[in-house]
Amino acid sequence: QSLAELEVLCNHLYEGTDLAQRMQAEKVLLELIDSPECLSQCQLLLEQGTTSYAQLLAATCLSKLVSRASPLSIEQRIDIRNYILNYVASQPKLAPFVIQALVQVIAKITKLGWFEVLKDQLIFRDIIADVKKFLQGTVDHYIIGVMILSELTQEINLVDYSRPSAKHRKIATSFRDTSLKDILMLACSLLKELLAKPLTLQDQRQQSLAMHLLKLVLNCLSFDFIGNSADESADDLCTVQIPTNWRTIFLEPETLDLFFDLYHSLPPMLSQLALSCLVQFASTRRSLFSNPERAKYLGNLIKGVKQILENPQGLSDPGNYHEFCRFLARLKTNYQLGELVMVKDYPEVIQLIANFTITSLQHWEFAPNSVHYLLTLWQRMVASVPFVKTAEPHLLDTYAPEITKAYITSRLECVPVVIRDGLEDPLDDTATVFQQLEQLCTVSRCEYEKTCTLLVQLFDQNAQNYQKLLHSSSRNPLEITVQEGRLAWLVYFVGTFVGGRLTYTSTDEHDAMDGELSCRVFQLISLMDAQLPQSSNEKVELAILWFLDQFRKTYVGDQLQHTSKVYARMSEVLGITDDNHVLETFMTKIVTNLKYRGRCEPVISRTLQFLNDLSVGYPFYCIWHNILFENNKLVKIEAVKFMLQNHTSKHFPFLGVSDNYSLSDLRCRTVFYTALTRLLMVDLGEDEDEFENFMLPLTVSFESVTQIFNSSFEQEEAKRMLIGLARDLRGIAFALNTKTSYTMLFDWIYPAYISVLQRAIELWYREPACTTPILKLMAEFMQNRSQRLNFDVSSPNGILLFREASKMICTYGNQILSLGTLSKDQVYPLKLKGISICYSALKSALCGNYVSFGVFKLYGDNHFDNVLQAFVKMLLSVSHSDLLQYRKLSQSYYPLLECLTQDHMSFITSLEPRVLIYILTSISEGLTAVDTIVSSSCCASLDYIVTYLFKHLAKEGKKTLRCRDISQDGQRLLHFMQQNPEVLQQV
Repeated sequence: QSLAELEVLCNHLYEGTDLAQRMQAEKVLLELIDSPECLSQCQLLLEQGTTSYAQLLAATCLSKLVSRASPLSIEQRIDIRNYILNYVASQPKLAPFVIQALVQVIAKITKLGWFEVLKDQLIFRDIIADVKKFLQGTVDHYIIGVMILSELTQEINLVDYSRPSAKHRKIATSFRDTSLKDILMLACSLLKELLAKPLTLQDQRQQSLAMHLLKLVLNCLSFDFIGNSADESADDLCTVQIPTNWRTIFLEPETLDLFFDLYHSLPPMLSQLALSCLVQFASTRRSLFSNPERAKYLGNLIKGVKQILENPQGLSDPGNYHEFCRFLARLKTNYQLGELVMVKDYPEVIQLIANFTITSLQHWEFAPNSVHYLLTLWQRMVASVPFVKTAEPHLLDTYAPEITKAYITSRLECVPVVIRDGLEDPLDDTATVFQQLEQLCTVSRCEYEKTCTLLVQLFDQNAQNYQKLLHSSSRNPLEITVQEGRLAWLVYFVGTFVGGRLTYTSTDEHDAMDGELSCRVFQLISLMDAQLPQSSNEKVELAILWFLDQFRKTYVGDQLQHTSKVYARMSEVLGITDDNHVLETFMTKIVTNLKYRGRCEPVISRTLQFLNDLSVGYPFYCIWHNILFENNKLVKIEAVKFMLQNHTSKHFPFLGVSDNYSLSDLRCRTVFYTALTRLLMVDLGEDEDEFENFMLPLTVSFESVTQIFNSSFEQEEAKRMLIGLARDLRGIAFALNTKTSYTMLFDWIYPAYISVLQRAIELWYREPACTTPILKLMAEFMQNRSQRLNFDVSSPNGILLFREASKMICTYGNQILSLGTLSKDQVYPLKLKGISICYSALKSALCGNYVSFGVFKLYGDNHFDNVLQAFVKMLLSVSHSDLLQYRKLSQSYYPLLECLTQDHMSFITSLEPRVLIYILTSISEGLTAVDTIVSSSCCASLDYIVTYLFKHLAKEGKKTLRCRDISQDGQRLLHFMQQNPEVLQQV
């Protein structure tokens, strides 16, 4: 291509807004990389291109070219490397992104050729010598040299999953042992030189040099030294495994001083990089030092912390602030409290850190993501108090209550600001709130009396203000909302502190304090419920449900003596004497929420989750008879009896199917019926009349749907009713884990009502909102959990159930394939999701061990053959990439394939060659999947196939007529393998 054509390609790739043009440009780019003229075209772009994008395109092509699985010759790669080195040396003022892209090419060539030898020399390892030539030039050359080292360190540390991991580890280990220490020492010496000169902070080149040097040091310290790189999300658990031969660098006090000085000298954008390096220094593994050395090293770190906190101006920058918070958290992660208190300046420093934390918490809107690290520090410090053996005072009993107080008061103070200014409410981010509350919970237990006194005072004050507002004639809605926001926070705090009770440290006094706090929340519940149905506050309700759950885990159940002091105060104030009374309060609250808050999906969803947790039993008591004992208590409560007898939309509006509710709101019904059925099961036994009574509302609904189907056929109404019924029945089926109870359900639904479900699949296959719940219900029916489907020997129910599942899967499969080609955003919801559920149901049937599949062929019943053919048709309509891209699909397909290869190899061998190739290719690709469900199923499937082949190969030598007859299936597979040897070779 001519230069002009290539530059047009650049514009389409990097500046074009037309998606079609860009895709075409990417296609041309791939063709360019594969063409023999690629290198000459890249050279043309670098030497004669008129824009920076032309040079970027050349760098991109070279990067892809040198990364290919079939590499260029060693001479070509040496030429490319030397050409780029000379090119950037002769043109140091190229655009930064071009230099970055070209440097990446050098790094890739160096990494991939690390062990390659030419004329008895490891030809690609002299990179440091090359860089030192750059360091003899101008500042621009300095920057390029440092960028090369930084990019190389990062590239070697980067795991390339398309190549063998053992090779990557070998290169990384060799680089660590031969070069990394020298690179770090070179970077530190260059930083010292930079610091020794007067820093001209306005000079962009000096700033750029400082930035790249700090990034280089950070890359060195972040290197995966031992090949078990920590999960990046587990930031607070990281220890840097510095090699032993680096000890001398870390033992020199000048090393830490250098980075603290850089922090104080550089502008914020650069000083945060210095702090990032210090985070890594603070995370250095403990075993690198002897005890005296570690104490000295920690002393230097603490001295630096003190200097930063005494001159806190730099911390007003969010980047610096965040890195400093990480730095503080790492100190406690890596050092014990007993070591920290022995440091000379500990009393002054802990006071400075406490003041810094309090100030940070008060400015809740500034860098909220950094608070996690400060709370981590205090949580770990307080958790360590019982294990401190030294006589030195830790002073946490002084400062921990102050931290707790600052957090509580700051959150209460933020409420009016959030509501008045329309800001994002921290309470809406429940994941962050719960994480911070969990950390605060540990801190609050230090000097718990102070925390409780404060909380009681604030709760009483805010509850009184709220009552006054409710009874005032003006009733200012804004003031009421503010007060409810504060009460929501206070309820979350009470729930957190009650849930933080630790058996081995708790005292009767602490339990009595928990009783004081809990009384106030139970009183607030009565106050809030008295306003129904006129008014309700979602945030307060969610906070109350959080509190009830925490109280349940801590103070309800046989794990706690009924003499617990928590009930003493509650008995005086509320008449709640033990956990039986508490369970009644729980159930009354659940019924109230389900009755009056049906339009508030978050509250309904959380209420049902709480009901579900209660129905399962208690986390401390997993022994079956104890769960039954607790559930026996529940079923005697009037509120529970009411629910079991009146689960209709008349009493619980969320069970309604009117247009006022969106289809997604119906999802919570499954959880409701699972919990309700568990409670029904406690006393059900073999009482079929009681089961029929329980199912009566569903019977009425099914009869209505049947009438609609047989008459005018109001589609929308029937559809909504069926979606609700499918979700209800799935919840019921999930909870019926005994043969007797499951048989009752089967007799109820078969044959009359299951045919209604079949009809719905036939009619509404285009609407996943309808088909997904029905298919999931069928998949649940097929689950032989706790051997519940092992019907009596005289019963045909297992076969009847499989026939219905076969019909449904075949109907759905045939209909869904008639949709033709779907767009990428529609293919999963309209097709792949349903296919994955069908596969899951089929897998449950094949592995359930309740159907003898040989019977179908024996009696000429084609339901088994039909469903296997439907499996193949659906499979061939899915691309290999989609099989692995959509997790739910891959997690249903591969275990199903494992079942088929284990027990139905005769079916596998009967498949057409193209289908066999598809299946074996899917196994080959699945072997390298990250998901262990997929990879282990692939290994098992492969084992079954190869074992089958091996057995038939072994029989080949035997010439008896019987052996030849037996091995006909095997012959087909052997013949296929001989015709397509590349399939197994690829695996």
